[in-house]
Amino acid sequence: MLNYYLYRFGQFIALIAPLRLVYAIAVFLADLHYFLAFRDRRFVKANLKIIFPEKENRQLRKISRMVFRNFAKYLVDFFRFEKLNRTYIDKNIKLKNLHYFDQALAAGKGVVVLTAHLGNWELGGVVLAQLGYPFWAVALPHKNIKVNDFFVSQRARKGVNVIAMGKAIRSCISEIRNNHMVALVGDRDFTEKGVIIDFFGKPTRFPEGPAALSLMTGAAIVPGFMLRNPDDSFTLSIEKPVEFIPTGDKSKDLASLVKVYKNIFEDYIRRYPDQWYVFRRFWVE
Repeated sequence: MLNYYLYRFGQFIALIAPLRLVYAIAVFLADLHYFLAFRDRRFVKANLKIIFPEKENRQLRKISRMVFRNFAKYLVDFFRFEKLNRTYIDKNIKLKNLHYFDQALAAGKGVVVLTAHLGNWELGGVVLAQLGYPFWAVALPHKNIKVNDFFVSQRARKGVNVIAMGKAIRSCISEIRNNHMVALVGDRDFTEKGVIIDFFGKPTRFPEGPAALSLMTGAAIVPGFMLRNPDDSFTLSIEKPVEFIPTGDKSKDLASLVKVYKNIFEDYIRRYPDQWYVFRRFWVE
């Protein structure tokens, strides 16, 4: 329950104060959290060490600190969804390769939008919904009902339809068959049943959802990432649809397709490591 009131207080401040001031407050609190949250700090640095084994501890600490700061800004942006409109989008967000979504929808088979815990995936979904795309997102429900309702309402008021993880398959298939876009975050497995693949040279589990949904429906997988720029504007970067020809062997195709798009994740995370928000041990021991 405490988290709910903290979120609501954070939203109150984010909506009444100038954005630069709110970002400054967020950075201050992020630095405080960085120094006090030993466990989170250790995991972030350990994950970065696997991605960048050649970097010195000093460099890894610098990136780790920026991870905390950028995540705090991510929360600010989430709290300020009420202020997001087409004017804000036109002024602050650069759209790259949006035509890949248009081409995939024109095929009439729906779209699996693939993203990661990178940049601001929540903002990416809201922007697409505000631009008029038929957008659904699969989200892990929060344990606290009030917190969950807060997050769902923040998305829904800006046109993002939420499908709760755990009940997702049937709803996802239905929306895909209606030629809608269904977004899934594909870099973290919350079920312990995902596909084990090599990621940055070490084994980890990736969720099966994006690949399974594409193979079941024939929908194209189109990767997209909302990335923060140094001036706190954003770039929504869309990649071309993932190319994959199924063999008919279900389990083999599933693993093979995940391996194809995990390369895209590796590329983006290498380029934007300070925007990859994973505060726990990521790789399989």
